[in-house]
Order: sequence, then C-alpha cells, then structure tokens
Amino acid sequence: MTDYNLIFGAVLLFNLAVTFRASSYWKKYFPGAATTAPSSDKAEEEDPAPLLGGDEEGAGDVDVEQGQADKGSSAASDAAANIRHSLLLRKYLAVYLLAALSDWLQGPYVYALYDAYGYSQHDIAVLFVAGFGSSMVFGSFVGGMADQGGRKKFVVLFAIIYAASCMTKHFKDFTILMIGRLLGGIATSLLFSVFEAWLIGAHSSANVMSHLGKSFSMAQYGNSIIAILAGQIANKAASHAEFGPVSEGSGFYLGGYLGPFDVSLCTLILCGVLAATLWDENYGEKSSDGDDDSSKDGKSSAAGALKGAFAATMRSPDILSCGIISSLFEGSMYIFVFMWTPALTALAKAEVGEDNFEGLPFGVIFSTFMVCCMAGSSIFSIAMETMKPEQLAVGIFGVASFAFGLVVYAPSATTTFLAMNLFEMCVGMYFPSMGTMKGMIVPEDKRAAIYNLFRIPLNFIVLFSLLTDLTPKVSFILCGTMMVAATLLQMKLKARRISA
Repeated sequence: MTDYNLIFGAVLLFNLAVTFRASSYWKKYFPGAATTAPSSDKAEEEDPAPLLGGDEEGAGDVDVEQGQADKGSSAASDAAANIRHSLLLRKYLAVYLLAALSDWLQGPYVYALYDAYGYSQHDIAVLFVAGFGSSMVFGSFVGGMADQGGRKKFVVLFAIIYAASCMTKHFKDFTILMIGRLLGGIATSLLFSVFEAWLIGAHSSANVMSHLGKSFSMAQYGNSIIAILAGQIANKAASHAEFGPVSEGSGFYLGGYLGPFDVSLCTLILCGVLAATLWDENYGEKSSDGDDDSSKDGKSSAAGALKGAFAATMRSPDILSCGIISSLFEGSMYIFVFMWTPALTALAKAEVGEDNFEGLPFGVIFSTFMVCCMAGSSIFSIAMETMKPEQLAVGIFGVASFAFGLVVYAPSATTTFLAMNLFEMCVGMYFPSMGTMKGMIVPEDKRAAIYNLFRIPLNFIVLFSLLTDLTPKVSFILCGTMMVAATLLQMKLKARRISA
C-alpha cells in the first residue's frame, strides 16, 4: 500500500529546499552563486585601459569613474523598479488570491451539492456541460469587452457575477441552478483572462515588464497555498450546520454543502471591494500598426472585438501556437483532475483487495499535489535565471509527456502517484512560463479577448471528456498524446522566437 504521508513529507521538504533556492535569501547567504558575476568578469576583461600607462592611464581613470557612476545610476533605477514591482504585486495578489480562494472553495462541493438535492447523474452532467458551454460561448465576448471597457471594472463584474452564482446554489429548482452554472461559466472565463491581462498591462504601465515572470511565479505559488487552505476552510464550513430546507416544503436550503458557497460569497464581496479600491484601471492599448479590425469607429462591439482577436490570432503563427499549446496542456490538466481519483482508487483496490479497501486519504493526496505545484513555481524562478521561457516550456511539456507515460504503464500504485506528482510540478512551472510567453507575444489591445479565444478549444476538450465514457487509462493516454503534440509545437515556437 502506498505511504501517502511519507511521500507528502518528502515533497514538502523538497519544496522548502527549492523555495529557499529561489528566494532572495539564497543570494544573501550565498552571494558567490549570483548569476550576474560572469558578466562583470567579462566587462573587466574587455576594458584594458587600467593596464595602460601615461595619458592613457588617466583616460582609463575617467572611464572607471564614469563606469562607477553608470553602475550607481543603474542600481538606483533597479531599486526604484523593485519598489514599484513590489507595490504592484501586493495589490495584485490581495485581489487575485481572494478570487482564487473563492473558486477553490466551491470546486469540491458542486457535484456533492447537486447530488444532495437528489438530481440524477445525467441531470448533474447537463449542469456541468452548461457551465463549460457558457464559458466557451460568453467568455469569447466578455474578454474583448474587458479590453475596451476596462479590466478593473470587469474584475469587479467577475466578483458580482460569481457571487450571484453562489446565491443560486441555495435553490433546489433546476432552472435556477442552471442559471447559476451559466453565470459561473462567465465568471470562470473572466477569472482566467482578465486578471492576467490586468497584471500584464499594469507591469507595462509601471515599466517593470522584466519582473513579469517573477509575478506569475509568485501568483502560482500563492494559488497553491490558497488551494490547500481552501480545502480546510471548505471542510469546516460544510460540516458547520445540517443541510436542509428553511421550512417544510421550501425550495430554499441552508447548511451542509452550502457552507463553502457562503464563505465563497463573502470572499467575492471582499475581492470586488479591494479591486475597486486598490487597482488602477487599464485598457487594451491601441495597436500602432493601424491594422485594428475591431476599432475602426472608436470602441467596437463585442462581436467586433471577437472578430479582431480571431484575425490577430490567425495572422500570427506565434499567437496561434500559444493558443493551441495552452489548450492542449490545460485540457490535459482538467482531464487529470477528473481521472486521478478513480485511477488511484482502482489501483488501491487491486493491491489490497476490494474487501480490505478502506478508502484513500484524499486530503493528503490533494495537499501533496498542491505542494508539488508550489515546488514547480519555485523551479520556474530558478530556471529563469539562465533560460528563456520558450526554452523552459519545451522541457516542461517533455517531462509532462513522460509523466503521463509513467502513469499509464507504471507497475504499482506508488509509481503512479509519484508520476502524478511529477505532472503537478509541471503544472506549477507551466502557468508562470505560459503567462510570461503570452505577455510577450499577445498584443495588448486584444489581450483579454485573445485569452478567452484560447479557452474555446480548451472547453471543447473538457466537454469531450465529460460526454464520453473513457476509462482512466485511455484518458491518460489521450493526455500523453496531447503533451507530445504540445512539445513539438513548443519546439517550433521556440525556434521562431529565438531566430527572430
């Protein structure tokens, strides 16, 4: 039987080690390991003036003084940029992590709540399909509207829409629950596009684009911590009060699995208030090439914004590649989320026997996955000291391909679980890596619209996995195939970006 607690402890220690290596304390206590040292040595080798005598020596002294002045000015500029970035990052994380918390609180209890209301598996599947369909259809339009109307406003709108979705969960009526799923789909599209678009726009305005990778890494690390915290909070909230109608025959329910949604509602209210007070507004900047299909007569319609985003995507092989790659990876991630529970359960039953099986420690398993994501985000920060995100992404997708192959053909449940943790580390590296790449590749004036356009094929993949009765093994083979395709596409994207 797999020792999940032992693996969790080992992963936690590994995460602490790589987090320390990625932090500023590493450079403080191990200054000799700084990556900037070779460049200064090179500068000294290329400056022969201090070795020369006579008048040339005097000229060399002047050059040295000028160089020291330039270094001082550069250091002051870097310090100012660090201060601006630190302030910006704190403002962003205060809002984003609350939004992420609201989402994590709801996730584990949506199916359980519908089941508690007495709906059949078919009815629940219809509700889930409606949510993903809503994200695919309405999300395509709201991204362009956010670019034009203001991303801060649409973050506040996200909080309002998602809060309304939480409120619908109190009603047993199928139609009201369906409305809630449609609202949740729109909110999810905003969560995975507008926040990121605002962050990149804010970095550009503050002239700290060089810090973008660090920001994405910190956001992913924080998101993993929030996921673990949300699991504990949601568990307490779900067991706080008994589930039932407010009165005999009433369709309005309280308690039980509704607890996490009520906590999420409060979190969303705070998220919207902080976004409205802390964030500055930013918009999609107009493109300078004059070829903006969506803004010929000022602000365009939502359909025009979608058309312009589609045209920009099809014109640029790099943008198109980003969209396909992100859909392949995130589609695999969603399929993994659906399938890891039945896969590990089946393996455990096969090892100990059906009669001796007493369940799996899902809380420990989920926490292990999240710690692996945290470790992955720290590994990204370390790798970015010497690599470009395009290069790193090739390795991420290659390792993810290997991980899924190991999941499919692993000889034991322990090996399978270790391979799953390897994939979760890739997830932790993927989001900051892809976020940084998209920040450099996707045009600012259509950013949120294009990000939501990327989610259309992703939602098709998710819907396919929901509507087909694939076994876990076949699902993981599909994931591995998509990862191989993503690796090949990323290799081509890297070649174009480096040669450009």
